[in-house]
Amino acid sequence: MRKQLKTLDEQRGLFRGTFKKYGLRSGYKGASTETILLVSICNDDGKIISDHCWFNMTKGFEKLGTLRAGDIIQFEARVKKYRKGYINRRAGIDQSSFDYKLSHPTQIKRCK
Repeated sequence: MRKQLKTLDEQRGLFRGTFKKYGLRSGYKGASTETILLVSICNDDGKIISDHCWFNMTKGFEKLGTLRAGDIIQFEARVKKYRKGYINRRAGIDQSSFDYKLSHPTQIKRCK
């Protein structure tokens, strides 16, 4: 579903997503990072461009207070390419691929 994001690579835009849940991502050295999951992400024309995206719990998201499943969140973000998957250079294993994400969300607000 992120093929739509590929066409917007490196562009900044206005997006909306539906809050689904909070989560935790374990860190390399053991410290966990709080995250949030937004689903059914649409561009400003209302066209779905991604089925889901995980975001770090930034100050912008924290200012919204406690979110409930189904809350609509509007934000601006930049579409970025990133590498995902498993790589072990010593063993010569590269099971990675490229995908696209929404990066650096700003102007975050809850819609009614």
